[in-house]
Amino acid sequence: MDILGPDVIVLWSVLLARFILPLFIPKYPLPAILLCFLLDAVDQAVLQPFTGFGISAYQSYDKALDIFYLSIAMLTTLRNWNNFHAVLIARALFYLRLLGVLVFELTGYRFFLLLLPNAFEYFFIFYEVIRGYWSTDRIDRSFLIRGAILIWFLIKIPQEYWLHVARLDVSDIVKNWIFRNPVSLLISEVATHLIILTVVLILISACIIILRRILRPVHHPLVLAAAPLPENIDESWERDRLILYGWKLFDRHLLEKVLLVGFISVIFARMLPVMNTSPVELFAGIAVFVLVNTLLRLQIVQRGRSVESVVISFILLAGINALLAFLAHFLIKRGILSLPGQQMLFFLLLLTLIVTLYDRWRPVFEVRFQSELFKY
Repeated sequence: MDILGPDVIVLWSVLLARFILPLFIPKYPLPAILLCFLLDAVDQAVLQPFTGFGISAYQSYDKALDIFYLSIAMLTTLRNWNNFHAVLIARALFYLRLLGVLVFELTGYRFFLLLLPNAFEYFFIFYEVIRGYWSTDRIDRSFLIRGAILIWFLIKIPQEYWLHVARLDVSDIVKNWIFRNPVSLLISEVATHLIILTVVLILISACIIILRRILRPVHHPLVLAAAPLPENIDESWERDRLILYGWKLFDRHLLEKVLLVGFISVIFARMLPVMNTSPVELFAGIAVFVLVNTLLRLQIVQRGRSVESVVISFILLAGINALLAFLAHFLIKRGILSLPGQQMLFFLLLLTLIVTLYDRWRPVFEVRFQSELFKY
């Protein structure tokens, strides 16, 4: 295979776009997640006519990349959202879906995808549409719960049944109904996904119209960028101070990071081809790395060595994790340490990104909702 051939260039362009685009969700939540949604819809339409790669192999990466951008969106709620109940509902929806996908990947029973649908993504869009025109701190809990229930039962369960139980493909149905004799495969694929995108935009527009009637009048012109962080937690030394006095090595933060990174890693491992490491070994290896990362993080904040840039924080932690993996490789070759080099690098970068963002944004959530958390 020519590593500089057009097939490889197109494939890597799509993969890089699907990795990079989610990183804009924290700054521009609604536009970025809609673009992720769009790219997820059209990526195979781009790959089919322009590459010779089998789409069945790419579908494994496609599902894994879906989990990746939804994880970034969930962590974004800790950074951006100023409605306590909205954050709790979103996190609950995300972890329920994560559990459903994990159980499905381990057992093969599609019923769990129907039982625990991906309502988180639509709830995220629902909240961000509201935030675009209204002050979300004034939205009460019952309204958000009703919105989540409607998304769960009226949108996602029928959609999950359609996709995972009936196994019907919207793209194929549109092509069969409208493009029975297409001029070309490319025209058929592009036009099909444009139709689907148009339907999605119509639904979002209808949602905005309904919300404008329910929540009128609007509080401000359309806002797409995320609001600035609270002044008392917008600098690295302030976040580090909270970690220093409020976090311990073995606490709920470590547990959540282990479960989050571990579950996502096991799901990725089950989706990616040529993966021989058992789920238990992989989860245990991930847990050890998260524990070591947490210990190092606590040591850094104790020494007062704050790093303001999230990019530099990520690079430094990635370097530390790579060094740890290199040293441990000579001691044991089980679990995550027995993976091939490319897969090992992939999981280390995934682990580093999630841990970096969690440690950076969880303190923002705790400061912003200090009084609400005290009640729980």
